[in-house]
Amino acid sequence: MNINRRTILATGSAAVALPFFARRASAQTWQPTKQIRMIVSYPAGGQTDLLGRAFGDYISKQVGQTVIVENKAGAAGSMGAAEVARAAPDGHTILCSISTTYVMNRAMMKNPGYDMDKDLTLVSVIPGAGLLLIANPSTGIKSLDDFVAFAKKSGKVNFGTYSAGSAPHMTINELNRQYGLKIEPIHYRGEAPMWTGLAEGSLDVAMGSYTAAQSVLQSNRGVTFAVHSKKVDAIPDIKTLPQQGATSKFFTVSGFTGWALPKATPQPIVDRLAQLCVAANSDPKVKEILTTFVLEPALGFKETNALYQQELPIWMDAANALGLAPV
Repeated sequence: MNINRRTILATGSAAVALPFFARRASAQTWQPTKQIRMIVSYPAGGQTDLLGRAFGDYISKQVGQTVIVENKAGAAGSMGAAEVARAAPDGHTILCSISTTYVMNRAMMKNPGYDMDKDLTLVSVIPGAGLLLIANPSTGIKSLDDFVAFAKKSGKVNFGTYSAGSAPHMTINELNRQYGLKIEPIHYRGEAPMWTGLAEGSLDVAMGSYTAAQSVLQSNRGVTFAVHSKKVDAIPDIKTLPQQGATSKFFTVSGFTGWALPKATPQPIVDRLAQLCVAANSDPKVKEILTTFVLEPALGFKETNALYQQELPIWMDAANALGLAPV
């Protein structure tokens, strides 16, 4: 991400700087005139919800208006996204969701109820943490090479994911393609039951977030042998899949959580919300949530959309490679 920031700053010039600062000044003057609805398109109590509430509290203090968080879960985030897409483009309705909603639903759904390109503007995102690949200790897997050897020898690997079309599902497919494996994913409804399956011995391997995996790691019922895309600071000795020889471009992306507004929202309002999200990184409550989930700080509008455009085709290629018919 530092490269992206430097690139964006380096490409600036006096010719484009003045309009940017003019937009920034006008963004600073925008103030909401009534309470703000933040639609979180996933259930209460999860990572997306906690991030939405923490950032919402900070935004509320800065703009002098209450931020009401409403959980509109369902259909991989599409229900909440569709509601925000239909809202008035005045900054008083904000979507908080994840890359599944912003990216994957393009490939997974025939009619999600919104068009990301036409109906929503991505304002700010928090890049995701690297997802862990964790093996049951009985497998003897301690590295990607061990995993490939185990898969080829056993012929069958019980590999858990937290949903169909998820990053773990695509990881299985990409590993199958590179190493000639025939791993069939076992899909669960969320991380909690998946990690329970690994702890109970019904899974050989599972893949998910560092925070949610603590139940198996702290009880020594799981061995982390790789990280999907980027190292996790809490376990710096665990190498990424690319560092261990995996070559898929999908192993260079990490997903994100972020905020969006209706597409027709004026740019000064978009800029103002992006500035507030970045400023919230220094808030103690926000910092605590980011640390808990091992997440990076929220990015500004330009960085956000540069990251989105960079990762979108990679996500789409991996999703299409699954060969799943949109539903």
